[in-house]
Amino acid sequence: MAQPTFFLQPLTAAICIACYSSATFADTSVVANPVVANPVVANPEKVHQLAPMVVTAQAGNTANGLIVQANPKQPIQPIPATDGADYLQSIVGFSAVNSGAGTNGDVTFRGMFGSRIKILTDGTENLGACPSRMDAPTSYISPESYDKITVVKGPQTVQYANTGSAATVIFEREPEKLTTEKPYRGQASVLWGSFGRLDQNVETAVGDEKKYIRLNTNRSVSNSYQDGDGKTVPSAWERWNADLAVGWTPNENTWVELSGGKSDGEALYAGRSMDGSQFARESLGLKFEQKNVTDVIEKVEAQVDYSFNEHVMDNYRLRPVPMVHDMHTHQMVANPSSMEVTRRTFNSRIAMTSAWDNIRFISGVDSQQNHRAGDMISKQMTMPMTTDMKFNSYGAFGELTYQLNDQNKWVAGARVDQVKIQALKLDDERKETLPSAFIRFENQSSEHEAKSYIGLGYVERVPDYWELLSTAHGNTGMPKPAFNDVNTEKTLQLDFGYQHQHGGFSSWASAYAGLIDDYILMRYHDHSAGTGGHGHGAKMTAGAKNVDATIAGAEAGIGYQFTDAIQADVSAMYAWGENTTDHTALPQISPLEARLNLRYVQDDYSFGALWRVVAKQDRISQHQGNIVGYDMGESKAFNTLSINGSYRLNADVDVSVGIDNVLDKTYTEHLNKAGSSGFGFAAEEQFNNVGRNYWMRMSMKF
Repeated sequence: MAQPTFFLQPLTAAICIACYSSATFADTSVVANPVVANPVVANPEKVHQLAPMVVTAQAGNTANGLIVQANPKQPIQPIPATDGADYLQSIVGFSAVNSGAGTNGDVTFRGMFGSRIKILTDGTENLGACPSRMDAPTSYISPESYDKITVVKGPQTVQYANTGSAATVIFEREPEKLTTEKPYRGQASVLWGSFGRLDQNVETAVGDEKKYIRLNTNRSVSNSYQDGDGKTVPSAWERWNADLAVGWTPNENTWVELSGGKSDGEALYAGRSMDGSQFARESLGLKFEQKNVTDVIEKVEAQVDYSFNEHVMDNYRLRPVPMVHDMHTHQMVANPSSMEVTRRTFNSRIAMTSAWDNIRFISGVDSQQNHRAGDMISKQMTMPMTTDMKFNSYGAFGELTYQLNDQNKWVAGARVDQVKIQALKLDDERKETLPSAFIRFENQSSEHEAKSYIGLGYVERVPDYWELLSTAHGNTGMPKPAFNDVNTEKTLQLDFGYQHQHGGFSSWASAYAGLIDDYILMRYHDHSAGTGGHGHGAKMTAGAKNVDATIAGAEAGIGYQFTDAIQADVSAMYAWGENTTDHTALPQISPLEARLNLRYVQDDYSFGALWRVVAKQDRISQHQGNIVGYDMGESKAFNTLSINGSYRLNADVDVSVGIDNVLDKTYTEHLNKAGSSGFGFAAEEQFNNVGRNYWMRMSMKF
């Protein structure tokens, strides 16, 4: 791999020094989070407090379990995440399509993929540019640099442009709260792992009650991993991020923040015919917030954000140059090729929160403009950088909460988006008006120590860039993009669930059932003969088609605290989908999965084990899927065991260690691309996941 843009190696030495001195930093309180994967497993007063190891998802801590919140700064098992998709897989309900790199997966939630999942960073959307989603939105996210991750399940919020029908995921950073007495804060971590894995993260802020400067910076690098059979899977990566924010808080009710950031990286892909030799990001944002404006107006907030992503993929910088037969000389010659793609995105949003009596109302307007461009260079052709798509949306929303009494409340919302998409190469445009709405009832029963919710949501989703312009054909089967040949997708979904806690026992569940009209399905065919598919040299290219579908499933868990020191919880997730038009299974849906988490916790140390059990998936649709992958056949069941431990060296320094896949099993996830023939994989041969993996993470705060 290439040398990094900057180095953070001094961080390692700094943490090691801190390990041997409890007086190095000012005394601070111990992290006040229970060492449990489910926050309702145990009474916090009974749980020893130390840096937690999160190995399964939180059951949900707002909206009675509908909304899940997680702390990305906590270590997780398997090995702490390198990108957004990696971290989200620790939350029950999420899976990821593995493209063969050790990073840059593409998440699914409840079997749903792509723009059905709204991915936001600090309230704004940063879209990738690759026509086959090599640079998915989550690939530009370094989770540890954020303070909180919020997941709203289902179509149960309308506060953000182009509503997510499956879920809304928000990575957030909190405003700094510094004082004259303590004008600084910081935290740092270093992770070492098998196969040359090295992660370094630094977060620091200086200021006082009225101003601050915050820096988030990180670097992650790894060599290619080995599977359980000891076979090397090309999957090396290197990435770095740097984000700077300047904030002004002239009083307790006013907040203004200007932020900017840059990042870059590269990654080998065992499942693609090209590698990612550049994942460059530039971003700039401005936020404003005013609280307590009047007795009724609780808050006014506004933000504008700009991002520019420049992604380069090729088949020669990170792998041997492929050779082809020259028809004229009848000799094998080098055939290098590359593609550079860009996406410019501009987001804006204004919202106002009002509250009176038992009513709270959030309303606002937002907009998004993004332009996508690309070029292609190969031995056979040279296509200059050209803008091929312009996207514009304008929306308005309102979301109301009515508190009936101490136990019950209603939440409802509605929005409308006006979308215009221009396909410049086709000299065509498309306009859509997209309504979204939901209504939800929430109940809290103190008598039975239970919380529950039930909600109905409706979303209309315009086909995204990948479905419109990077497919080989549409409903008609013609060898051209499906720009005006694929209908808007319409989802009507019922969500319901509960949380319950009594003593040391807890349980939770979230279930759903939905009807999708004009579900956008990808069918893969052999369009290698010059039809301009999206596969960048791959024979199998995708076409978009509308079908009707039915979906259902659930996530659930139970937990029990046996003693003050021993805790356990088990969680499971299941997703089901049916193509009711063709009477076949919806493709690319993860099989039934369960996770058992055991923890032993003492004052300054803990030990834990994670047993992950995945069933076989026999509900498939051959050569159907999403823009990244398709069903190649039934997948086998497997299970993996991981163990971990943590120790608090002093009030400010923690160390965590872990072994993933302890038994060194050879297994393959169902959501997995076929391996690239350039690395010696046979047609439709999937690559295996990582074998036994050792890691250690040290973190400190100051």
